[in-house]
Amino acid sequence: MKAVMIAGRVYKFGDDINTDIIYPGKYLSITTDREEMAKHCFEVVYPDFMKTASKGMIIVAGRNFGCGSSREQAATCLKYFGVAAVIAVSYARIFYRNAINVGLPVLVSQESNVRIEHGDMIEIELETGTVLNTRTKEPLQATRIPPFIMQIIHDGGLIPHLRNKLGIK
Repeated sequence: MKAVMIAGRVYKFGDDINTDIIYPGKYLSITTDREEMAKHCFEVVYPDFMKTASKGMIIVAGRNFGCGSSREQAATCLKYFGVAAVIAVSYARIFYRNAINVGLPVLVSQESNVRIEHGDMIEIELETGTVLNTRTKEPLQATRIPPFIMQIIHDGGLIPHLRNKLGIK
């Protein structure tokens, strides 16, 4: 597997961004279409997100990103919106695993939320956890994504990964 480098503009959030904020509960019984889900990211609390965010962006957040309910739709809507990765000080455990399961890279960094600003361009080398803020030229260190999780992300999520391993098309 070749090294994975992700570059994108930062959309920054604070602490305790819960799954209801990421994907509003009112859509849970309306749609299971991933592309439709992506149209509702953050719409209740951050209505400008859909107007100002762009595909390929990287979310940087504080503590406890993805807290609240265990709804997997929160990670799914971020991935299908086009979020390239999320870097946070910490995550709710279930959100973290749901993100990996859908193939969304999630990194932990204790300093990213204070050394990276909204709108900065950053580059991430996933295998090493190296994050470069291109505005400040300052490198940061996030936790390294283990090889077995990198393989799941590389394959596009847990289901495609299992299909690859089992030879199922």
